[in-house]
Amino acid sequence: RSLRDAVLRLGLEKPLAEHRLGLALIDVTDQSRPRYAGLNDSDMLYAASLPKIAILLAGFEAIREGLLSYTPQVRDMLARMVRFSSNTDASRAVHAIGFDFIARTLTSSRYKLYDPEVNGGLWIGKAYGGPNDHWKRDPLHNLSHGATALQVARFFLMLDRGELVSAQYSAEMKTLMSNPGIHHKFVKGLERLPGYREIYRKSGTWKDSHCDAALVEADGKRYIAVALMKDPKGGEALPKLIVEMDRLIPRRGYSQARPAQAGE
Repeated sequence: RSLRDAVLRLGLEKPLAEHRLGLALIDVTDQSRPRYAGLNDSDMLYAASLPKIAILLAGFEAIREGLLSYTPQVRDMLARMVRFSSNTDASRAVHAIGFDFIARTLTSSRYKLYDPEVNGGLWIGKAYGGPNDHWKRDPLHNLSHGATALQVARFFLMLDRGELVSAQYSAEMKTLMSNPGIHHKFVKGLERLPGYREIYRKSGTWKDSHCDAALVEADGKRYIAVALMKDPKGGEALPKLIVEMDRLIPRRGYSQARPAQAGE
């Protein structure tokens, strides 16, 4: 109810009612007792560059299986892909990993980040420019780059818990997603708030599709926020939306130690 009220305060009732806005919010300040809210969270929408997180996950699964070497060049490629949303590096990563391998990772029983029983989820059906770009659109909604807020939130929850590939590789993925190189949407909104916040995020933009997702750590609160929006004014709405979502997370005693980052 609080999340819906926040959406209504921002005047976003029309995209919500028309299922052009999907949201997910998880309070993980206490990891043992996560609190969840979602609106249209199983609606699968075109998500532009946000599904590059699926390439990141599949890349580390390939590294774990010995199918891809984690060289400094590969690390830099993946970092540019998620931190600066480089399409060139995303396409290189897709072809290095393979479309089939990415799809198998997303649909695996371990992750179920694309699950027909909950209306789909994360999907990579084409690369991001270049030769041999196209593969298969998702079987439910015919989207090339798709996501649901629910499955994106699950990705970040597993990342936070160290459950993506391994605790070590989850920490490395989190490091690569830190220090966002593009300061818009969620980052723009959070930068306006007082107090230091660490943000691990991936956004997406294409025409009227505006998406963002992040794990946010601040003094007294930790949460995961996801917004998928198909609206010409989405770029203006998301900075305001994350401020409202941030306000919904109560500040508590922050006694839990921050998970160690790779290399620390």
